[in-house]
Amino acid sequence: MQLFMKMVSLQLIYRKPMLLFNTQNELVSHLNSVSNKTKSIGFVPTMGALHQGHLSLLEASLRDNDINVISIFVNPTQFNNAEDLAKYPKTLDEDMAKIKTVSDGIIVFAPSVHDIYGSQTVATPFDFDGLENQMEGKFRPGHFDGVGTIVKRLFEIVKPTNAYFGEKDFQQLQIVKRMVEKSKMPVNVIGCPIFREANGLAMSSRNERLTATERKEAAIIYKTITQAKKMFASKSAKEVAESVVITFKKHPNFELEYFQIADEATLLPCVRKSKGKKYRAFIAVFVNNIRLIDTVSLN
Repeated sequence: MQLFMKMVSLQLIYRKPMLLFNTQNELVSHLNSVSNKTKSIGFVPTMGALHQGHLSLLEASLRDNDINVISIFVNPTQFNNAEDLAKYPKTLDEDMAKIKTVSDGIIVFAPSVHDIYGSQTVATPFDFDGLENQMEGKFRPGHFDGVGTIVKRLFEIVKPTNAYFGEKDFQQLQIVKRMVEKSKMPVNVIGCPIFREANGLAMSSRNERLTATERKEAAIIYKTITQAKKMFASKSAKEVAESVVITFKKHPNFELEYFQIADEATLLPCVRKSKGKKYRAFIAVFVNNIRLIDTVSLN
């Protein structure tokens, strides 16, 4: 019995509590105390409502780095729709529990809007060399200024060696890489594979707002772009796009906002296929006013 109690006592002593910081000053002070030039810092920026896709980013970070940080911050400047911002799920307690299943040594940064932006919650204008004008940028004006503003600010605070982003938001990934390049920030931006639900639907925090029926039927999104990939082997981008439009006309519960086949590097629409270029299909669909996006490589 004494041996058992001693083992329990040792477990309690050596168990690491999860570290949660709500201000950048506290986080920076802690990172300064535990890091040095030989230790790498891995960083996963999120808006919370975590799912397995986010956890896979954390797992990648843990494999590569000595210190690991995740941010949970719903960034107001990247929302064009006030209702979408208001409805975005905020589930910090549940998120903390999920993070702990990966590791209790991960540092969590969950600041307030005021801590990040001060008295003026505004985005800084960015020039991403035209990457911001395609797809998401066309339908969400100013969105990528908000993304650039928050990612740059978080990078300045955390000073990560490596930062991890999911490829579901492939346009965002390319834009963050361009921002880092133009700002000459010493951060290695790493894209990680899309995690999907059993029916193929790309995992997203917005999926939680779907009904069980909508979530099941939303499999049509991945099914359609997978079929588009097969078609692209022998058809033009225009023919593939026309087929996608026809598909969604047969599913009135889904509103196709856009479908585009684009060059992965420039994000410009594919007019005529060229050998040696990498192409990707991008799609955005509304389901009962809930906006879902997905993408697949066509090479």
